[in-house]
Amino acid sequence: MTIGQGLKWVMIGQAVLAVFLVIADMDTRWLPRFGDQRDLPSGPVTPGDQVRRYDPAQPRPDFSPRPGQPAFDMPDNMPSRLAFQTVDADGVGQVLLINGPIELGDAERFAAHLDAQSAPPEVIALNSPGGAVTEALAIGRHVRATGADTVMLPGMICLSACPYILAAGVARIVASDAAVGMHQHYYDTPGYLPVFLAVEGIQHGQGATMEYLIEMGIDPGLMVYSLNTPPEEIYLLVEEELLQTRLATEIGD
Repeated sequence: MTIGQGLKWVMIGQAVLAVFLVIADMDTRWLPRFGDQRDLPSGPVTPGDQVRRYDPAQPRPDFSPRPGQPAFDMPDNMPSRLAFQTVDADGVGQVLLINGPIELGDAERFAAHLDAQSAPPEVIALNSPGGAVTEALAIGRHVRATGADTVMLPGMICLSACPYILAAGVARIVASDAAVGMHQHYYDTPGYLPVFLAVEGIQHGQGATMEYLIEMGIDPGLMVYSLNTPPEEIYLLVEEELLQTRLATEIGD
């Protein structure tokens, strides 16, 4: 083989490798799935029937055991990322509403919002389909530092990474017709990494999450519900599970 032929094969090999890296690093949610979808029920959950399809774009999924009367007027659509707004909620009073998907940089934005307030909030309400786990943990630590309670108001959702923010309240009150759900995490682990490095990164992320739950006084056994549920599905926690794991200190009306 000549030097020119050798360089040609090296370039072809690099091109093939580049294509492989791009495909491997693509979010699997963008790729069509065949044979791994299962039919799931819709509508309210009951004990033992708690898994639903996860659609973060759906602002008001029908997960509640009964239709809830919103504590205040909510917009029809989710914001593109977390929004922070002080509102007056029926039966609760003034709350800081954290609303929308959790994106990278939102923890820093939340900290800046708190710094701009004349006094820390006493109650923080949540309505989020979830998002970046690391951001949720950082937001949760800011919440705990304020000494605020967290609440899930009637008809609101707290899914995916959002329950880690709920966990940060000193008291954690969940309305009986709010929806709190978990599933497996997405971690920032490129698909082209060697298997042992990818597994190490995932285990590190899970360990950091369990450490956070213990820090917040939550039973780390809560992770069982997320680890057993694929990312495209969501496991909705019933009242007994919320109380047993201490994710909720009280179930409200």
